[in-house]
Amino acid sequence: MDFDLPQDLVAYLAELDAFIEAEIKPLEQADDNIRFFDHRREWARTDFDNGGLPRHEWEALLVEATRRADAAGHWRFSAPKKYGGKDGKNLWMAVIRDHFAAKGLGLHNDLQNEHSIVGNFPFVNMFEHFGTPEQQDEFINGGFARTRRTAFGLTEPNHGSDATHMETRAVPETRDGVPGWRIDGEKMWTTGMHVATHCATFARTSGADGDARGITCFLVPNPTEGLVIEEYLWTFNMPTDHPRVSFTNVWVPESAILGPVGGGLAIAQSFVHQNRIRQAASSLGAATFCVEESVRYARERKPFGEELARNQAIQFPLVELATQCEMLRLLIRKTAWDMDRLEAEEGGHKRIERELSDKVSMCNYWANRLVCEAADRAMQVHGGIGYSRHKPFEHIFRHHRRYRITEGAEEIQMRKVGAFLFGYLGPRKGMFG
Repeated sequence: MDFDLPQDLVAYLAELDAFIEAEIKPLEQADDNIRFFDHRREWARTDFDNGGLPRHEWEALLVEATRRADAAGHWRFSAPKKYGGKDGKNLWMAVIRDHFAAKGLGLHNDLQNEHSIVGNFPFVNMFEHFGTPEQQDEFINGGFARTRRTAFGLTEPNHGSDATHMETRAVPETRDGVPGWRIDGEKMWTTGMHVATHCATFARTSGADGDARGITCFLVPNPTEGLVIEEYLWTFNMPTDHPRVSFTNVWVPESAILGPVGGGLAIAQSFVHQNRIRQAASSLGAATFCVEESVRYARERKPFGEELARNQAIQFPLVELATQCEMLRLLIRKTAWDMDRLEAEEGGHKRIERELSDKVSMCNYWANRLVCEAADRAMQVHGGIGYSRHKPFEHIFRHHRRYRITEGAEEIQMRKVGAFLFGYLGPRKGMFG
């Protein structure tokens, strides 16, 4: 067993650090762009008079950062080589995202917007596996060219974790001699609709409520007649780009179907594991940042003339958090390595679901819980200044708290771990009768 990171990965981290210092940090400091990261960040980013949407200046800055990263060959790292990427693997992406988040807030990596100079592109994986050649060209190449952006319409006002009970329906309908489908329903938390050119809209086309089969994915253009953005929902962490969207008599041609009719649930789940392990790594990095900043502050702060760090009441909670970070880092890297190993084999994605999805869920739910605990502890160690917006801990807490709900609520992920543990699913299935 060798737990050392590959030397070429270590070298790439150094290359990324040098790029950040040479290209991204100067951009972060120019034109008072630091306002998006210091105590003014929430106000600088949020257009409060426009539904709480991100300000144009903020989104334009993120685009410029990724443009520079793309020119340097970093932004598309995780994408297949045929799309200009480097076939970045899960282990490398996990290590990079951990490394970036451990640096703290900055233009190099701002997960409130899922922004990073090394991008994460779940839709590339989705279109690669389920799209037609025409859809792949339009949405993958178009995505990198910024002419296409796809929102994700799965969750509904009355259905989240129970997505198979969705109420949105699609029925075959021919209009002007063209075969197609009529869609009626409502979606919730369709992030990015203010800039999306399409919404990957999931609707039941057959079967009964609760059936895994019978759900179909449609690529609905935005705007289109009958699609209405009803409201943007203000959240714990602003700005918001998470609307409720209604579909009334929306019609799309058959060419708008992504993947097989009735097989949409597999599309919705196609990038879950990849996203969850990378999200776990980001949460781990942010937790590490909170611990390290707390340690540094505790050594510098001298109440009553003695270092705050001399108090075991300060030491012990940070010791427990640091211990959990170290253990979790090993599990994340081992799981990401196992994912890469399985993906290299025939039927790898299905094997990950059958053999490894419990480990992915362990990494994800524990990392997202850990970062919230670490941010809360950092506020406590720093006292009043830790609670203020002059430190990043409140922002980290507010952002990462959502991950305990999104990408599969931690209770859903714990249920998956339980199913593997007790032999209802996975390699231990049938072990107990």
